[in-house]
Parts: sequence; structure tokens; C-alpha cells
Amino acid sequence: MDAVADVFQSMHIVSVIQARLEASAPWGLKREGNAKVGNGRHSATRFAHFGMLTNGSCWLTADGLPDPIPLSAGDCFLFAPDSRYTVRDNPRTGAQNFCSVASENGSQVIKYGGGGAPTTILFGWFKFCATSLKPLGRVLPPLIVARSDEPQTLALRATMTMLASEMANPAPGSGLVVQRLADILFVQCLRAHLESRSGACNKGLLRAFFDPKIGVALKMMHQKLDAAWTVEKLASACGMSRSAFAVRFKEMVGETPLDYLTTWRMQKAATLLQKSDNKVVEVARSVGYDSDATFSKAFKRIVHVTPSEFRRGFLILRTHGFTPSQPDLHTALNLEE
Repeated sequence: MDAVADVFQSMHIVSVIQARLEASAPWGLKREGNAKVGNGRHSATRFAHFGMLTNGSCWLTADGLPDPIPLSAGDCFLFAPDSRYTVRDNPRTGAQNFCSVASENGSQVIKYGGGGAPTTILFGWFKFCATSLKPLGRVLPPLIVARSDEPQTLALRATMTMLASEMANPAPGSGLVVQRLADILFVQCLRAHLESRSGACNKGLLRAFFDPKIGVALKMMHQKLDAAWTVEKLASACGMSRSAFAVRFKEMVGETPLDYLTTWRMQKAATLLQKSDNKVVEVARSVGYDSDATFSKAFKRIVHVTPSEFRRGFLILRTHGFTPSQPDLHTALNLEE
């Protein structure tokens, strides 16, 4: 679980957009995603969508789902970035794009429908920094649904309610409170997913974390990131031959042990570059590199910019209060479509 928490902690939400949908039957809204704008910095692939029904009911359909899912008041859902889905009053009702009904005057309330049975949904759009996308894709399934009668959903509802209240009634320090609540809400969603024992937990990195063999190697890499790991050392710690370990690791994680180690080192280095004043050479040593030149080359290969360029860009955003990363609701929806 320490390694899982380490991955969760590495996923950085850089901005939050919150809205309330007040729908009345017949109604249907869809998120199509897959858009790229400009150089891709504001692409749909960075937005995860969260929803909580506070009143009424609806049907949820999405790519990869064999059948529509009925939702009722108190149910919560989280879609991974780049997901396409539809919410509506009836599986047969047509749907419009979210951006076509969002107000352009800055309002966070979307009113839409034909005047029939009402449904209210609190939505959250979470934008992640670019370095979070790979670990996010490894542990987050396309869809998480938490039912109202599940114990873990109570905490989700409480956090979402606080988040909506804080964004609707800003006060001194609201930006910081919203950021923290968004982080908490996201981790609660992942925790609810793990506690649900969903079949999706038996795939990919989550399955590997809890594997009695490969999980040992992952735990060691996460706990001692600066160690001089080799495939032989990791295999020995797992009580496996080098070849059997390498094959099983790639089968479960999707890449070789050393590729995973390098990617994770760069992820942790990116966090240190953002949150500390350590020199690049100090960051390099903390993630297992004796040479800052070798570290910088690996960092650019994974992150696509040098460590110095990455830190400089982050400092510019921080100086401007992250304004470039915080579109309003209407802008965010149009960026996705």
C-alpha cells in the first residue's frame, strides 16, 4: 500500500472547474473528448470528470460499456481523462455537447431540458499536470462508479459538497482549500475503487502492486528510488530467476523493470523540481543519478524538456497564480470539444 500511496501522491491536479447541472426531462448531454488545441497544453486528455447526483436519476453510457448504467441520487462517478460518455434521462434520449449548453457569462450553473422530471448533478473537471498522465493512466480505470449505499461513498459526497460550497462562495484562501479538496476527492475515488474489489483492480499496475512477487519489486523501487537497482537484484529480492521476473514484470506492468524505474524516477524528479529549491544535481542524486548530465538526458527523453526548462515553466505559472491552467467552465468545455 505504501507504493500505491506513492503513486497517488504523484498525481497533481493543477486546476478545478466545478458546475451544477439542473436538468429536466427529456435531456441528454455528452462529452466527446479527444480534442487537441494549439500545442496540446489544453487538451481533453488532461481532464478527468467527476459527477455526483444530488437529486433525481439518470442513465450513463460510455465507450466500452456494454449497457447503460442507471444512477440515482447519492451515486458518484469518475471518468479518466480522454473518456467519452453521455448522461441523460432515458437511454433513448438524444444528447447535445456539454459546451453547447454551458453559459458564456461565467455562470457555473447549466440549466437544460424539456421541463419534466428534474435531476441535479454536481460536476467537477480536474486538470492534471502533464507529468501525471502516465501514472494516472496506469492506475485509473476508464470509469469508477460509487453507489450511494456503499460505505466509502459517504466521504465522497461530503468532500464534493464542501468543494461545491467553497467554489460557489469564495473567501480568503479559497484557492488553496479548493486545491486540497480536489486532491482529497480524487484519492477518495481511487480508494473507493480499490475497496470495491472491482474486476478492474485485477488489471495493470494495481494488480502488479498486490502481486506477491512483482509487488515486492515495486515496493522496493518506490521505497529506495536512489538505489542502484538492476534486474538481477530485483529478481533476487522476489525469489525469481532473472528471465522469469523480467517476463512477468513486463506482462503485468506493461514495460520492463528498468523502464518503469526510469519513468518513476523522472516523475519524482518533476515533483522535486516543482516543490523544492534543490539544485538539479541534488535532484539527480535523490533519484539515483550520480551525473546531472545523464539525469538531464533521461529527464528530457521522458518529459520532453530539460529539468531547468521544466522548473522555469513551473515558476512562471506559479508567479501568475496558475492563471494559464485555470479556464472557466465554458472555456474548458470548448477546449474538450
